[in-house]
Amino acid sequence: MPPHTKPTQEFVPISEIRDGILVLRDGGLRAVLMVSSVNFALKSEDNQEAILLQFQNFLNTLDFSTQIVIHSRRFDVRPYIALLETRVKAQQTELLKIQTREYIEFVRSFTESTAIMSKTFFIVVPYSPTPVKLKGGLPIGFRHKNQTATAATSDFNENRTQIEQRISIVEQGLTRCGLRTARLGTDEEIELFYKLFNPGEEQHAAVTQ
Repeated sequence: MPPHTKPTQEFVPISEIRDGILVLRDGGLRAVLMVSSVNFALKSEDNQEAILLQFQNFLNTLDFSTQIVIHSRRFDVRPYIALLETRVKAQQTELLKIQTREYIEFVRSFTESTAIMSKTFFIVVPYSPTPVKLKGGLPIGFRHKNQTATAATSDFNENRTQIEQRISIVEQGLTRCGLRTARLGTDEEIELFYKLFNPGEEQHAAVTQ
């Protein structure tokens, strides 16, 4: 018999996702921002220096750590080819049909011989509350269930205010660098982590369509 395998959830340190905020098992909070990219090589020398200076100023304003994540994945050209196939059927002239078919074959052969990667950029904003030891009363685990739930909600709202301030600092700093940011909500974060831990299922779905 195959050895017992643990579910993926046991390897993910996330307890829950509330209002777009990741709640870790140790009580820490995380927010995820999707960040646009900039073609640095195409900028003039003055613009490059300005971007670097703004990014340096942004890093200097942070008094907390952040994590920059670059998610690379092979670009799936099959939906684009399927769209071109429909265009072939819609062409009225035989010459345009031939040219479109030749273009399809070029795209297919080129992507098969060259790995075209799509990159998505994220920045993770953390906040870890400092644990407070109780001098009196019962520990959280021995409190009444309703008291525990009320205390947990109160702590979350207080910690959420702290991480929201950090998110604002990061968004403003990146905007000064000429970058756009979009904060992921609960549904987007669930989809992101599902695709990260199940990359094969997305490819299988594209094949079966």
